[in-house]
Amino acid sequence: MTLLNGHAPLSPAAQRRIEHHEADIVIVGAGVLGCALAVALGNQGRSVILLEKSLEEPNRIVGELLQPGGVQALEQLGLRDCLEDIDGIDVRGYWVSYFGEPVLLEYPKSSPTSPTPLGRAFHHGRFVMKLRAAALSCPNVTVIETKVTGLIASSYTQEILGVECITKDVKDCYFGQLTVAADGYNSDFRKEHHQYTPKRRSKFYGLELIDAKLPAPNTGHVLLSDNPPVLMYQIGTHETRILIDIPDNLPEASIKNGGVKGYMRNNILPKLPEGAQQSFSDALEQGQLRSMPNSFLPASANKTPGLMILGDALNMRHPLTGGGMTVALNDVCVIRELLSPERVPNLSNTGLVLEQLAEFHWKRKNSSSVINILAQALYALFAADNYYLKALQRGCFRYFQIGPVGGPVGLLAGLIKKPLVLVSHFFSVAFLAIWVHICNTPLFKLILAPYYAFMILYTASVVILPYIWTEIWY
Repeated sequence: MTLLNGHAPLSPAAQRRIEHHEADIVIVGAGVLGCALAVALGNQGRSVILLEKSLEEPNRIVGELLQPGGVQALEQLGLRDCLEDIDGIDVRGYWVSYFGEPVLLEYPKSSPTSPTPLGRAFHHGRFVMKLRAAALSCPNVTVIETKVTGLIASSYTQEILGVECITKDVKDCYFGQLTVAADGYNSDFRKEHHQYTPKRRSKFYGLELIDAKLPAPNTGHVLLSDNPPVLMYQIGTHETRILIDIPDNLPEASIKNGGVKGYMRNNILPKLPEGAQQSFSDALEQGQLRSMPNSFLPASANKTPGLMILGDALNMRHPLTGGGMTVALNDVCVIRELLSPERVPNLSNTGLVLEQLAEFHWKRKNSSSVINILAQALYALFAADNYYLKALQRGCFRYFQIGPVGGPVGLLAGLIKKPLVLVSHFFSVAFLAIWVHICNTPLFKLILAPYYAFMILYTASVVILPYIWTEIWY
């Protein structure tokens, strides 16, 4: 067993955690959500065991950009200092390039005199290690390095009582009144206790560029062309992350066309900003290419007694908008309120806990729904693969140029949490796309304008309405 807390005298609750492997809450996964939740509940006086299979610094290619809405949630949890001393980069908005034509989108201010909200980009592992340090410093939290292998359920009530695990090749168990599965996008517990399965359309292939020169410092860069979208953002003083979206079975990335690297060299490299081309070429030659699936997973209500599934194990959206950590941290804020000792004096009251988790399923949508819908809808537009989606993509960019961008960027930033605002802007984009398309239509084809208008509006509806339906009814 690896125990990482300090050497102060142990409280009775800490002794139970260490000697008897018992706590109020057992959390599986010491990532962003797991650590934040452990601290939030520990600070409320709950006894928490936090389990992680490896406490070495994680190395991921996503989860590196925290939107301003996520920064605000981190502040509410008292964890804002976890963004310091990790060589992070302030993010003030987005720089979007459409076939080489750029537009700068800044995060909206809450008032004319207030400062511009800031996001933060960083090496994911460094941020997680700061969160783990915060968990280690919490007297009510014990962090243990162990591999969880399964859940322990009551043979009579099917209530989850804790977890089985292997610690240094020795079988072990940990018990809690509530077990939290926060074990990420590849969750071991989702299949049996989650109503839905992830749907994947593409992968992000990532490289780390050294000393790349980006057109607009302190912004996330989105490059749109006749290829699927490319993201670039600085994550350290010298490091820049580039993420290249490659849909499944993309012909240009087939083996006969040189595979993924051939696609990047032939299709992506020439369209990158000039200041990033050499560093991209160098990184590509060094062969440090890594990939991660881009999945969509609707949230499912937690109905298993004694178990709560959270984070990417519960709900995923395309990482194009960088909203995952913002959703996770806002979920922690909601859980902290719903499971507070004032509302749930004793977590062994399974019926009351299930009532609170049912409320959590709907209350979390106040912050997650907009981010989920926007991520999927924007990806459909930015990766446009048919005539009418491309028309919507063109209309979206023109809207960024001339429209009231504070609303769309506020939605993207996790600052505006009103689905109706999202719907309003999305269909404003659709009507602008119709106008732009008609203006660019040759005179002899104008007789088809009503048909084009209908098809663009229909395509917009097909893109966004299923995700709205998912958030309302699922």
